Amino acid sequence: MRTTRSRLTAAAACVLTVLTATAMGFSRPPEPDPLPKRWQLDLDVGPLRVGSVNVEDEGSQLFYYLTYRVTNNSGQDLTFAPVFELGTDEGELFRAGKDVPRSVRQELLGRLNNPLLEGQISILGTLLQGKENAKDGLVIWPVGDIDVDEISVYAAGFSGETAKVEFKDPKTGETKEVTLRKSYMVRYDLPGSLERRGATPIEAKAERWIMR
Repeated sequence: MRTTRSRLTAAAACVLTVLTATAMGFSRPPEPDPLPKRWQLDLDVGPLRVGSVNVEDEGSQLFYYLTYRVTNNSGQDLTFAPVFELGTDEGELFRAGKDVPRSVRQELLGRLNNPLLEGQISILGTLLQGKENAKDGLVIWPVGDIDVDEISVYAAGFSGETAKVEFKDPKTGETKEVTLRKSYMVRYDLPGSLERRGATPIEAKAERWIMR
C-alpha cells in the first residue's frame, strides 16, 4: 500500500503544480527560464522534522517544521514575504502557520536554540543585500494524516518570475488566464511511522524550481 502511494506521489505533486492541467486544457506547465531574468533570492532549505508539542486544552499534537536561510544577492533590497505550503501523497495541502498556535512556534524556536532564527511573522519585511544580511526562518504546519510516504514543500516569494497561461474552463467553455509563479519545490520521503520518528531530521530527496 505504501509503495503504491509512493509511486503516485509525483503525479499528485504535478497536479498541484500545474493547477490540474488536464482539466484546464493545457498538458504541461511552463518551465522556469534556465537563466533568471527577474530578481531571485538564494534559498537553502533544511531538513524536515516532526515534533510533538503540548497544546493547551488539546494535549500533545504533531507538527511538521523546517528551517531555511535566505540571502539576497539580487542587486537590490527587496520586500520579503514568503509563502510556504506543504502537500502530502494523501492529497492534503497545508499553508505554513495556519492552525499553528503561538505557543507551538515559541516551543519549537526554543528547541532549535538558534538566537537568529525568526518565526513566520517576524521575518517579514525588507531583505537587505549581502550574505551578512541573510535571514534564518522557521516554518510550521500541523500534521494531518500520519500515514504518509512523501511530502513536498512549495516555497513562493523567492523569485519575481511569473508566467501567464490560458486555459479553457471545462464548465463554461470560456478561455481564462492564470498567473503561475516561480516557486521552489523540495521533496521528502517519510518511511516508517511519524509518531515513532521523533525529531530525527528528514533530508531532502529532491529539490528544484518550478512554475506553480
